[in-house]
Amino acid sequence: MNIGIGLPIGDPANLLDWARRADAGPFSTLGLLDRLVFHNPEPLVTLAVLAGATSRVRVQTEVLLAPLREAALLAKQAATLDRLTGGRLVLGLGVGGRDDDHQAAGVDLHTRGRRLDEQMTVMRRIWSGEPYGEGVGPIGPAPARPGGPEVLFGGFKPAALERVARWGDGFLAAAAPSWAGGLFDTVRTSWKEHGRDGEPRIIAQVNVALGPQSVIDDAHANMHAYYAFTGMADQMVAGMLTTPAQIRDAIDAFADLGADEVMLYCYGLDPTQVDRLTEIM
Repeated sequence: MNIGIGLPIGDPANLLDWARRADAGPFSTLGLLDRLVFHNPEPLVTLAVLAGATSRVRVQTEVLLAPLREAALLAKQAATLDRLTGGRLVLGLGVGGRDDDHQAAGVDLHTRGRRLDEQMTVMRRIWSGEPYGEGVGPIGPAPARPGGPEVLFGGFKPAALERVARWGDGFLAAAAPSWAGGLFDTVRTSWKEHGRDGEPRIIAQVNVALGPQSVIDDAHANMHAYYAFTGMADQMVAGMLTTPAQIRDAIDAFADLGADEVMLYCYGLDPTQVDRLTEIM
């Protein structure tokens, strides 16, 4: 079972410390959220900086809101980061659900799923080295990983789960073990129905805060602010894991469900949480 760290977004300048601690420890991946109308750092730019400060850990968007971006440029950015990191980029993609993000990007919220499917057609073609289209040549550089960086999809609706089998390499599940198993089964069934070889990679995400009460309070406040738009922020904050036993139990539960990796997502800004999480693994 691989264990990754989901990075807090409240203080971008602090993330180099987080990344270096994680790279020196047992962690497999650094993940970063995406929003447009918020104070979070832009994930591709940030992960490029963090990749340059590390040598081992993967860097993962979790999830990048692809419909807010233009497909050809996104493909070039992702291929560049994948090439420069020696294949350490994992491109987690989703459609998002905030109207203000889509308004700011000038795209239609109601067609975001269809737009993502169209983007994947374009990006897979670009990453394979084919010409962009009639009269337009290939768009490089070639990614380090043949066919493009590893692509994961997040989401809960049937179209999002099926997208894993049609376009992706795996699934990002921001769900508790009690109902994540059903999502995993749906993704695996769809994978077989689409004739895909092997198995999809399954990545689970849990929200954690480990440390003194000040760290936990900081994490609760930051997570509540991030998810206030959902109307369910109180319930989501209540589900944050704040003890070593809770975190170990969640990792074990996801292992029993066959997850390949668990991302421990942190909202508290204190980077010594990386060291505390290392101690319980």
